[in-house]
Amino acid sequence: MNVTTVGIDLAKNVFSVHGVDAHGKVVIKKTVSRSKLLECFANLPSTIIGMEACSGAHHWARALRSLGHDARIIAPRFVIPYRKSGKNDGNDAEAICEAVSRPAMRFVPIKSVEQQAILSLHRIRSAVVAERTAQINQIRGLLSEFGLIMPKGRYPAQHHIPDILEDAQNGLPSLARRLLHDIYQRIQTLNQQILAYDREIEHLARHSNPAQRLMTLPGLGAVTATALVASIADPKQFHNGRQLAAWLGLVPRQYSTGGKTRLGRITKQGDKYLRTLLIHGARSVLAALKDKQDRTSCWLRDLVVRRGYKRAAVALAAKNARIVWAMLVRSEVYRITPAGQRA
Repeated sequence: MNVTTVGIDLAKNVFSVHGVDAHGKVVIKKTVSRSKLLECFANLPSTIIGMEACSGAHHWARALRSLGHDARIIAPRFVIPYRKSGKNDGNDAEAICEAVSRPAMRFVPIKSVEQQAILSLHRIRSAVVAERTAQINQIRGLLSEFGLIMPKGRYPAQHHIPDILEDAQNGLPSLARRLLHDIYQRIQTLNQQILAYDREIEHLARHSNPAQRLMTLPGLGAVTATALVASIADPKQFHNGRQLAAWLGLVPRQYSTGGKTRLGRITKQGDKYLRTLLIHGARSVLAALKDKQDRTSCWLRDLVVRRGYKRAAVALAAKNARIVWAMLVRSEVYRITPAGQRA
């Protein structure tokens, strides 16, 4: 066949395929089962294959590239404008085929198996942390029904739970005491799981040179460094640090028209997990600011006075995202710049 561009609408068991030749004429339009997909493309010459970013997209992109094809992944929001009529599998495949052929289209970098394994660890850890928070909130709410109030914060709450359960004079019924003890034991089990995941992440960070370099930047620990290295398949896909910050949703949203530039809040696009890690890291830097006299610390103190603590934290997170790009592209460590000296 003279097919040059193909769009695949991914699914669990049935895939819609739409292919065109160099003149835009449709030469492939069919439905393929999961077991026959690679067999179908094994007989085709090297071609551009597009698919939406979804579950399994990276797996299929790696498999198709092993067959010699140029597999590309597109964010779903970039495909929607090319859909000509109602939403169905065939129209989605046609829209993907049209979108992947655009010269200015942005593509999702294809992750390796190792990168996806590291991100799986982060997702599992994040889910366990959320479960622990839910359990603590549940036990806090149930105790309040009996007039027993726990202090704020995860550590003070867990420290006071045994005292409350062991106090026989607080009026807590035996049934409720037994049930709340079960929740407390569940919290302790989740703590052990999170600790094991943290140790695994620290082990990965110690054996990753890019992660070691990123950890020299204040506000970036093993969790944030490994997550960034695993998520950014190729830092050179971004032309500069601002593009990486925009990819993480840390740049202002624009409301510009008629030659007037209006900037609003940050866009909050991209990976929420990475953005949250960077902002939490920025808060830790602000908490330890004290009377440091380096260039960044002086800038932060002035920014907190002018714009407030939260805006300063987000601004530092955006600044760190740009520095991360430079460190990854240039393979350099972070160097503190003294006050009054240009970076």
